[in-house]
Amino acid sequence: MRWWDIPAVLVLEHELFPEDAWSEGMFWSELAHARGPRASRRYVVAETADGRLAGYAGLAAAGGLGDVQTIAAARDQWGTGLGARLLTDLLQHATAFECAEVLLEVRVDNTRAQKLYERFGFAPIGFRRGYYQPGNVDALVMRLELAADPAGPPPVPAADPAPPALPTPSARPGTDDDHARSGTENHGALPGFENHG
Repeated sequence: MRWWDIPAVLVLEHELFPEDAWSEGMFWSELAHARGPRASRRYVVAETADGRLAGYAGLAAAGGLGDVQTIAAARDQWGTGLGARLLTDLLQHATAFECAEVLLEVRVDNTRAQKLYERFGFAPIGFRRGYYQPGNVDALVMRLELAADPAGPPPVPAADPAPPALPTPSARPGTDDDHARSGTENHGALPGFENHG
């Protein structure tokens, strides 16, 4: 993700998360930590072949701990496997950031996203009461322990093949199944989409 992606990301952000959408400033702040030798964030966008934003995702990393900040896919991309591909990209970068584990928060009423995370090996470890405001919705906290071998790939569910005709999430370094708000109240190339990291 780069600064010029922010306007399109904000449109999708407000469509998918109307009550607790991130502001433009929050995205700028995250991208400020996503480039250079001290980068501690990974933000990626996926675009369709015609250049339309299909989804985006982000990871923060510090002290051996990764935190999935957000994963979002446009409604017409739900059920295509885009969410799984975005999560795979984040987990690969968590390994590159030398994270031993990855945490995330997901709305307790978002069972589609919970099932996606469970397929990747995330397990529930607790709740954050009233985490999502202003709706006062609880968050389920989930954790994934990464392989001890940093060169090893992150777990990818075998039962989730990527359809060949899909666009590819674009990776731009530095900066429900496919619709999951995670992380701090809440943000490469993926097969089938244009790459913008």
